[in-house]
Amino acid sequence: MLSQKFERMIRLVKEKKVMITNKTGLHARPAAQFVQKAGKYDSKIEIVFEEKEVNAKSIMGVMSLGVGKGNEIIIRADGDDAESAVEELVDFIEVEMKKEDE
Repeated sequence: MLSQKFERMIRLVKEKKVMITNKTGLHARPAAQFVQKAGKYDSKIEIVFEEKEVNAKSIMGVMSLGVGKGNEIIIRADGDDAESAVEELVDFIEVEMKKEDE
């Protein structure tokens, strides 16, 4: 039987794998927009790329990953608003970043 604390922890951590499909990847402007969107949430949010984990609310952290077109990242959030945070950030990558190519 799982403890209530452990069950709560499992419910609050959300993550999703997403592919970067825009031409320029997660470079300066999209990275800044991503960080701004992540900053709206109380949850701890990380990007995982090639075994590196960075704070998704840190422009330096996000830029240091060098995520380009065709790369897959994991967006992981831990907190009460984790699910909505992951949904918005994945939508940003899959929809809004792709519009830059149009």
